[in-house]
Amino acid sequence: MKFQDIYHFFQEPPPIYLSKEVAVCYILSVLLRYGDSYGTALIQRIEQDSPLYRLSDTVLYSALKFLEDEKVVDGYWQKVEGRGRPRRMYQIKASKLELAKQLERLWHDYIAQSDMSNQRQSG
Repeated sequence: MKFQDIYHFFQEPPPIYLSKEVAVCYILSVLLRYGDSYGTALIQRIEQDSPLYRLSDTVLYSALKFLEDEKVVDGYWQKVEGRGRPRRMYQIKASKLELAKQLERLWHDYIAQSDMSNQRQSG
């Protein structure tokens, strides 16, 4: 290790991987904002919208299974033009919209809190 490695770490910190709890809130936030989505798109979206964060396949699909088991989202298969296999799409159940909005707020609070923490560290 060299001192330049330390400076590089703080200038370009490694991504933060979401826990299952945070991933549930993130997924609902995306589904509320953009509508139905599929797993790979959810992973790509976080890299676009929140570059500091990442979502592993394992955590993503565990969170989606939790949301399906709790009957917050429905999964369905959709054939996609130019693609051999159908994609598993997810949508929020209409009866769970209020719960989804509450959990979405937790995601936004988490991001805001992380942003404030990062500003304090760099300031």
